[in-house]
Amino acid sequence: MGKKRCLIVFGGKSVEHEVSVITGLQIIENIDKEQFEPIPLYITKEGQWLTGDCLKDIETFRKKDFKKAKNVYLSFNKKDKSQLLIEKNKPLKVDFIFPALHGTYGEDGTIQGVFELLDIPYAMANIGASTNGMDKIMMKKIFAYHNLPLVPYLWYYREVLEKNIEEKIDEIEKKLGYPLIIKPSNLGSSIGISKAKDRKQLKQSLEVAMQYDSKIIVEKAIVKIREINCSVIGYHDELEVSVCEEPIAFDNILSFEDKYIRSNSKGKGFSRKIPADIKEDIKQKIEQYAIESFKAIDCSGVARIDFILEDNEKIYVNEINTIPGSISFYLWQPKGLSFKDLISKILKIAERAYNEKKKNMYNFDADLFNKINKNAMKNSHK
Repeated sequence: MGKKRCLIVFGGKSVEHEVSVITGLQIIENIDKEQFEPIPLYITKEGQWLTGDCLKDIETFRKKDFKKAKNVYLSFNKKDKSQLLIEKNKPLKVDFIFPALHGTYGEDGTIQGVFELLDIPYAMANIGASTNGMDKIMMKKIFAYHNLPLVPYLWYYREVLEKNIEEKIDEIEKKLGYPLIIKPSNLGSSIGISKAKDRKQLKQSLEVAMQYDSKIIVEKAIVKIREINCSVIGYHDELEVSVCEEPIAFDNILSFEDKYIRSNSKGKGFSRKIPADIKEDIKQKIEQYAIESFKAIDCSGVARIDFILEDNEKIYVNEINTIPGSISFYLWQPKGLSFKDLISKILKIAERAYNEKKKNMYNFDADLFNKINKNAMKNSHK
C-alpha cells in the first residue's frame, strides 16, 4: 500500500499569514513521510493558490521567489464533483487535507466549506466549530450557555461605535469600569488587541480594533492575572488533554511579537513554563473546562484553550483556538506524543470524522416538482 497524499494548506488572506506559513512548513517537515506524502498548497496574500516543492523551503518565502510554483484551481468536473487542478486539466489528487491556516478565511469556516465541496477528509474543526471558535462573540455566547466561566464583557458593531462612540464609552465605563481589554472579534495572534486604563486609551483602542473587524469586544481586565493554556485532542467523547503551559509576557498581554518573535529570541522577556506551576485542583478544573469548551463548539482534531487565572484561584475561559500555532505540539511532547505522531493522530481523526459524515443521507426524492401545481407557484410570489 502506497503513501497517502496529504495537502497542507497555509498562508491565506489574513493578517496572520506569516504565522500560518511557519505552521504549514512545520507540518511538512514533521509529518510521517513513511505514511504520507506532503503536498504544499500556499495561498498568497492576494488569494492566489500555488503548489510545488519550492514551497517546502522557507527560503522561498524569505526571497518571495515563487517562479517555480504552479497555479492550483478549483473546478467542477463532468460528474458535478469539485476538484483541484494544476494548470489546465491536470488533477491534483490528494487523500487528506491538513489546514494550517490561521485567522480570516482559514480558521473561520470559509476554507472548510471548500474542503466539504471537494469531499476529501480534512483535519481539525468542521465548518460550524471553526466559525464559532473564530468569532469570539459567538464563542462566548456558546460558552455561557454551557455555564463556562467568562470575564464580564460587552460587544458592539463597528458601525454603532462609529456613530455613537462617546455614548458607548459612557456605557462601557458604567458597566465594566477600568482597566479594560479591547479585541476584534475575529482575529487571533493578539493582533488588534490593546489595554485601556482611561477614557482616552479606550477610545484609541476601539479605533485600533475597528480597523480589523466589524465586531468589537470590550472585556473587564483582570489585574492579578496568569495565562494558562491547555490543548485537547480527539473526536466526540474520546478526548485527551495535554499538559498546561503558562506563557510569560510584559503587562499581562501577549503581543504578536511576544508569541512569534521574542519567543525565538533569547533574553527578550518571553518564556513558557511547561508544565505550568499551578495547584493540582486548579489544573484539574482547567482540564475539565478545556474538554467542555472543546465539546461545546463541536470541535475535532486538536485545539488549544486559553484561560485566565485570577489570584491563583479564579478561572476564566478566555478563548479556543481551533487551529493553534504549531498545532500546539509543544504541549503534547511532555506527554510522550511527538510532533510526527501528533500529526498522524490528527489525520486519523479526520478520516474517522469523514467516514462518520458519509453515513448521513443527503438525497431525498420527494417528487415535489410533480406534486406542486402552477397556481401554488403563482401564489408563492404574491
